[in-house]
Amino acid sequence: MLKAVIFDDEYIVIQGLKSLIHWAQYGIEVVGTASDGISAFELFQTLKPDIVFTDIRMPGMDGLELIQKIMKEAPTTICIVFSGFNEFEYVKKALKLGVADYLDKPVTIPMIEEAVERTLKRIEDQNEMTNLKLERKKTKQELMEKATLDLLLNKDDAYKKWHEHFRTEADRVVAATVISYYGKEKMPIIRNDSVTMVSVWNGKRDLVVIFYFNQDFSLTEQYITEWINRTNGIVGSGQIYNDLELLSKSYREALNALEYGCFLEEEGWIRFENLPKDTVIPEELSNQVKDILSSMRKRDETGTENALTQYIDWIEFEKLDRDMAERELLKLIYLVIEVVKETAGESNVKQLATYQPYREIRNAQTRDEMALWLRKQMKQMWDWTIKNTQEKKHSAINRALQYIEGHYNEDLTLQQVAEKVDMNPTYLSYLFKEEMGESYIKYLTRFRIEQAKSLLKSGQKVSVVSEMVGYQTYRHFSEIFKKATGVTPSQFR
Repeated sequence: MLKAVIFDDEYIVIQGLKSLIHWAQYGIEVVGTASDGISAFELFQTLKPDIVFTDIRMPGMDGLELIQKIMKEAPTTICIVFSGFNEFEYVKKALKLGVADYLDKPVTIPMIEEAVERTLKRIEDQNEMTNLKLERKKTKQELMEKATLDLLLNKDDAYKKWHEHFRTEADRVVAATVISYYGKEKMPIIRNDSVTMVSVWNGKRDLVVIFYFNQDFSLTEQYITEWINRTNGIVGSGQIYNDLELLSKSYREALNALEYGCFLEEEGWIRFENLPKDTVIPEELSNQVKDILSSMRKRDETGTENALTQYIDWIEFEKLDRDMAERELLKLIYLVIEVVKETAGESNVKQLATYQPYREIRNAQTRDEMALWLRKQMKQMWDWTIKNTQEKKHSAINRALQYIEGHYNEDLTLQQVAEKVDMNPTYLSYLFKEEMGESYIKYLTRFRIEQAKSLLKSGQKVSVVSEMVGYQTYRHFSEIFKKATGVTPSQFR
């Protein structure tokens, strides 16, 4: 039976949902409730529910922060949010965090029941896909990989099952870590007296779990570095932990590091411990979305129409279900809103203050209806842009460059820069590359390296220069510097 929790600061909402919904008929048990965000997160950590119903506004910790913490700790949890009438911005953020569904207040019994049915259908589809994969013949190695993946996902009895499959080597493990990678070829697995690697596929990424039998990690690091150099691959690594109960944490860190590297066009080995604190990874844009945004900014009506047609064809080709298609269309609309704000000025387009596309899209049920809805919204956006276009092109990028120049020596993230120029991080990342011809991270790295060269020439110590140009560790600075210049900072000095 699935476990569910309900979080809302209104007592009547909690009691109504608990007593008026026949949860058992859906195979769901409501195992807990909370009326404030802090208690809600503590309850979540204790009960580990499959489904979370939560209000966006709550005392202590609001629903958005709560969802962010939940998704970071347990990404497969299904979150359904309640939103009030004037909470457009909150719903926008909730969608970006990956909520499964959102319900307008006041919440009614039919609304909840429909949301539950959609959720159960989604779970059923996921389980069918998982079962199909597991139908193939399970060899000893496949069983080991499955047990290791369960360990990463922190499933019930995962450690016990892993121990059974790993057998005598299990008691020899003194530390472990996870790496996620992308390359032209699979990373070959090594097993010797010092280390055992297990290759794992989580449905999206190639992973390798490294179990160490001693505290000498240098040979394995050399092996990974050689694979990167040979294949031009990218590796994201989690931290090394002595306690296997923390391996799921290393798993999340490795995925985070690889996503950061792929999106911001880092190369080589991206270590989680070297990432900027509170890293926010903007969503990667498809070529179709980039073409739409580019044509809109150039005020190219024909180009915009052609790009929009290609985008709609892509949505149909991917055969997305209704919920996924709705999310994709809303994400596009929010990015186009950024173009309108940039080119026309938010103060000139008064309609943006009350524009709520996430409510209107619910009236479209078929793919054709959704396509018509999207075209109507894009026509409206185009009219707003053309009627109010301002001559202030590139001002956001100029402000971003000025901020980078004044703060490059800090732990500077794209999220921070986006906040300073009042722009969506995903859109700023796209716009930065459009205008500068290189990604934000490549520009920041190049700027820092040039500053480091000047400081090294002046006689400053390498460790001091590392801190002065914004790198937390000497090792990370040395890796980046050598990649950029071909020599280490010490050799350059």
